[in-house]
Amino acid sequence: MEKIKEYTNGEITIIWNPELCIHSGVCVRALPQVYNPKERPWVKPENATTEQLKVQISQCPSGALSYKMNNE
Repeated sequence: MEKIKEYTNGEITIIWNPELCIHSGVCVRALPQVYNPKERPWVKPENATTEQLKVQISQCPSGALSYKMNNE
């Protein structure tokens, strides 16, 4: 059973699939103000612009991170 998690800043929703995550740390290094595995919730999309989030998510090597625009 997949445990998909969603985090939103109101404009964009980040979708995280932990079963695909290889914990490469690309997200944490790119946007440490958004991704902090030591905190709960570990994803805080309100700490970056929507454009910054889209660019970072496109760099996820495993595809564990994706997004949807809330106005679409």
